[in-house]
Amino acid sequence: MAVALETSLTPRTSPSPLDSSQSAPAQLPEQTLSQSDFLQLLVTQLSSQDPMNPVSDAQFIGQMAQFSTLEATQTMQETVAGLQASSLLGQTIQVQNAQGQSDTGAVSSVLFQSGSPEVIVNGQPYNLDQILSISQTQPHT
Repeated sequence: MAVALETSLTPRTSPSPLDSSQSAPAQLPEQTLSQSDFLQLLVTQLSSQDPMNPVSDAQFIGQMAQFSTLEATQTMQETVAGLQASSLLGQTIQVQNAQGQSDTGAVSSVLFQSGSPEVIVNGQPYNLDQILSISQTQPHT
């Protein structure tokens, strides 16, 4: 049975090994299969199967195990990101704001917005991918 899978392609910039001029970086597609995509693929497969030749129990159990593994991996990634953000409490960091300017300050707290951690610096929330540098906060004497 053939099942069509649509994936979203996000261009990623990286230098081309064949381009000796290095003047313009090549665009390489990055393909990812999210939990939602995997579940949609599974539902499509089950609804499109031949009733006279259904998916075997072993195949179905294998697919459910893959789904469970994907879900556990995503949960673990969220937990690790939260631990990383929490470890920054009290640290001095440099962040890049939405306007492209940098701001430096101590991390005063950590927020979780839709499962993603954000650090609060000088009263403003920043995603972890906006952090440019981290330095040890000097104790006041």
